[in-house]
Amino acid sequence: MDFIDLKSQYLASRELIDGRIQAVLDHGQYILGPEVAELEARLAERTGARHCITVSSGTEALIIAMMALGIKAGDEVITTPFSFIAAAEAVMLVGATPVFADVEAATGNIDARLVAERITPRTRAILPVSLYGQPADMDAINAIAEPYGIAVIEDAAQSFGATYRGRQSCHLSTIGCTSFFPSKPLGCYGDGGALFTDDDALAQAMREIRVHGQSHRYVHTRLGVGGRMDTLQCAVVLAKLERFDWEVGQRQRAAAGYDALLRHQIPVLAVRNDRSSVHAQYTVLVDERERVRAQLAAAGIPTAVHYPVPIHRQAAYAHLAPDAYPVAEGLARRVLSLPMGPFLDDASAQRVAGALLDACRQTRAAMPAVTPDELAPASVTSIASVAATATTPATTS
Repeated sequence: MDFIDLKSQYLASRELIDGRIQAVLDHGQYILGPEVAELEARLAERTGARHCITVSSGTEALIIAMMALGIKAGDEVITTPFSFIAAAEAVMLVGATPVFADVEAATGNIDARLVAERITPRTRAILPVSLYGQPADMDAINAIAEPYGIAVIEDAAQSFGATYRGRQSCHLSTIGCTSFFPSKPLGCYGDGGALFTDDDALAQAMREIRVHGQSHRYVHTRLGVGGRMDTLQCAVVLAKLERFDWEVGQRQRAAAGYDALLRHQIPVLAVRNDRSSVHAQYTVLVDERERVRAQLAAAGIPTAVHYPVPIHRQAAYAHLAPDAYPVAEGLARRVLSLPMGPFLDDASAQRVAGALLDACRQTRAAMPAVTPDELAPASVTSIASVAATATTPATTS
């Protein structure tokens, strides 16, 4: 069993992917070829954003966003201590200081109620991460930021295709950033990412920054980076877009299957009722995690931990955060991600769930539930009812 089955995904779209790659090889425009503009137009239309700018990675998207906003040394950016390191890393790389706000126990996303108290006169942006495939409480965060004139940058590296109150992730704030790393729900075959905004001036700045600050060839109007997304990688994403809606539906079907098997047995991180998740990961909470992982590995079931050490406990960042963040630290000790993807069938989900429950019983590793009933995900439904609406691949995006 694969943790993420990219081989089956390729085989299902082989003709589309190979055809798109061959078209690039035929025209030979490997940098900023026609597929780049085509992908940007498709992604902007899908999200509803006025502008999409493709870039070389999700991390580069975050850096370019902050450069376009003029964030620099002496500034502060409020973000989560429980995420992949890129969010805080990007803040540091532009010279600013990450300021952490703890997360929700039920979702792992930054707790909007704690963001306001972290604002200081030096705060220039708030950077929520849409963790595990669902957006944070973006309306609440935007409402906190607006009176101060603070920008909100959504790190949507894990949530492209998810919705928040009927709106698309990546188009929920001042700037949205996503990643096309191969393991993402919409991934390429290397590194890639994109920025989204409705602000014309920010879009122009981000387009210039990604090509070394050029407004025209060899005319450099601002500091920039080499941040372009390769034409070949754009071609791969264009091919994968053709089946993306179907794949999201299949991820939600797989998650519903896990929910039905696990939710009343062990704690499962929730999807709130006012949003959807693309389930970049499906994550449960256990004690004695390494024993559980070892038992699952012995049964041939791969797992992953997203993320075992909170950012403020990392050696490179420990000096920034003298405060404790107890929810983030508790989750980091207990989170366990299970195999997930559009090709995870019901039998495989049942095998994983059965092995997990056996391991928890044997190690007494299931912890008390932390998810209130009101946070029960909208995706909790029968496997059959979800499958009935998501069994045929979409032919267009």
